[in-house]
Amino acid sequence: MDAADRTEADRALDPGRKPAETLAFFGIQPGMKVAELMAGGGYTAELLARTVGPTGVVYAQNNRFVLERFAEKPWSERLKKPVMKPVVRLDREIDDPLPPEARDLDAVFLILFYHDTVWLETDRAAMNRAIFRALKPGGVFAVIDHSGRDGTGITEVKTLHRIEEKVVREEVERAGFRLAAEASFLRVPSDTRDWNAAPMAAGDKRGMSDRFVLKFVKPGG
Repeated sequence: MDAADRTEADRALDPGRKPAETLAFFGIQPGMKVAELMAGGGYTAELLARTVGPTGVVYAQNNRFVLERFAEKPWSERLKKPVMKPVVRLDREIDDPLPPEARDLDAVFLILFYHDTVWLETDRAAMNRAIFRALKPGGVFAVIDHSGRDGTGITEVKTLHRIEEKVVREEVERAGFRLAAEASFLRVPSDTRDWNAAPMAAGDKRGMSDRFVLKFVKPGG
């Protein structure tokens, strides 16, 4: 977190994202093989690269929509940084996010984007199965997202960029995963969950939404 070559823009996100707690909770260590899906401009991918180090690898995927909409320039610029050497750029659709060589992974991250896969009309069952296949037994599927109100299901994924937690649990478990742990360090009990949590729309409220942090595990490890 304290590396001198991290950008001020990234540092500004840290209080709302709590990356140290995130990396520790999901057990990321030097030498691991991990992936981040829908990496965007690469805030988390860079932190993963710093953590796994030169002996690890980070497969970082974006789809065409995200690249064309906002990520291509910042993502390409970030990849030029020496610290990003462990990162393998993947331009693929989210339904089939990882190539055959990305297998026996220690962890796969999907941060603040599961809700977007709904309105993007992703085949989420196929996506979750692909993640399951790519992980080693005992490997972790790390999901963080903005909490929707009870009973809202997937009805506010585009309007408020939120999803009801139980929907995510049910869909991921259907692919064969087991929920191993959940964390509360991104919980915000005072969040009314009735405002748009998307980065551009949230404005001063960015990083202040209630977010669930779920650690799913592929059985067998």
